[in-house]
Amino acid sequence: MAIIKGAIQMTESIKGVSFYTMKGSDKVIMRTKGGATKKQIARSPKFENTRKQMKEFGGCSKFGSLTRSAFGGLQRLADYNLTATLTGIGRNLMKLDTVSEVGKRNLNLSANKEVLEGFNFNRNYPFNTVVRISPRWELDRDNLKAVVTVPRINSEIDLLNIQKLPFFRLIIAIGTVSDMAYHEIKNEYKPLIPDLHGSNQTTTGDWHKTQSIVPEHSMEVQMDASLVKELTDNVSVLLSMAIGFGNVGVTDVPVEVKYAGCGKILAVK
Repeated sequence: MAIIKGAIQMTESIKGVSFYTMKGSDKVIMRTKGGATKKQIARSPKFENTRKQMKEFGGCSKFGSLTRSAFGGLQRLADYNLTATLTGIGRNLMKLDTVSEVGKRNLNLSANKEVLEGFNFNRNYPFNTVVRISPRWELDRDNLKAVVTVPRINSEIDLLNIQKLPFFRLIIAIGTVSDMAYHEIKNEYKPLIPDLHGSNQTTTGDWHKTQSIVPEHSMEVQMDASLVKELTDNVSVLLSMAIGFGNVGVTDVPVEVKYAGCGKILAVK
């Protein structure tokens, strides 16, 4: 894979060479076509290690995708490809399994929760840069419940309103991620607790003007009580928070502006 740094800005493909872009980058990526056939990769003994790596990568991709789901929709405010980054985190977690053979290594977030604490959904303007107050939180893992206390906000001082939009609101989400293991019969990676892999619940605050003072207040979020009985030590509970900025809609009601905002993971238990 090569990165075009000059004046070329084309995409699509030309005679076996593909040009494309990726979210979060302004570069044009160049890749040549060719290599081993699908049949060779699937059957040839020469590609046994490749098949094992592909199997593990599939498990990491599932981890990345469903961890993203645990953000409760707050990932819509991200300014880069979260799934790719989370897939990479999954890959690093899998390498920590030094007991299982390659191709069957487990992915245990529950033993390494710190890798997601403080995880930002934005690179250009991270959450702490935009929201200059320090929220306090209590994450009740046993009941899949969280309370976030938001200190008094003087929006003209405590918020970085990059696009100068007239409204903002705060959002919190609680979500769960299960450890994953290789399933011999199905020959693929599966979550140990399927019902709690990527599950989430979100609480959205009221709209406030970006030229106002918002008193200290609390926000509460809780997942369905029926899911509590599914909770085991193999499940990690995530608490995320985001701010979204809005404009006046056609009915004079505030509407969120796409990508205007940011978020992060506050805590993992």
